Amino acid sequence: MSKKLFIMLSALAALATSLDAAAQRMPLVELSAGMYRIEAEVAATEPSRELGLMHRKAMAPQHGMLFVFDAPGKSCMWMRNTLLPLAVAFIDEHGRIINVEEMLPQTDDNHCAAQPAKYALEMNAGWFKTRGFGAGTPIAGIDKAPKAH
Repeated sequence: MSKKLFIMLSALAALATSLDAAAQRMPLVELSAGMYRIEAEVAATEPSRELGLMHRKAMAPQHGMLFVFDAPGKSCMWMRNTLLPLAVAFIDEHGRIINVEEMLPQTDDNHCAAQPAKYALEMNAGWFKTRGFGAGTPIAGIDKAPKAH
């Protein structure tokens, strides 16, 4: 193996390790929608919101990621470097779903909140739709999430 190839492979391994470590350091919050329990990692800092679920190859069925924003606003999400098809629910400051968008992996298409959103909850594709959750559905436990900083 050439020295350049070894250095490149070592750098990729280090990046993967740091991404896994960053994901493991994200706090967790237990949420619920109807009778469904959700274990959500919380992205409440700018670096964690930028990383999101990028580079992950799988996510357990009842797991997700809750993005916490500084203040309600016109939030948008995209899927660059995200390998999983996801659904995102934009949520108001009272914990009610504003709208849900399905997102294809590895695209730069914007998926935006229909009204100012304080939170966004990403789950596996189809999660909200198959359970009949849409605009107006309350997400319990959101008030226990760490504040944005």
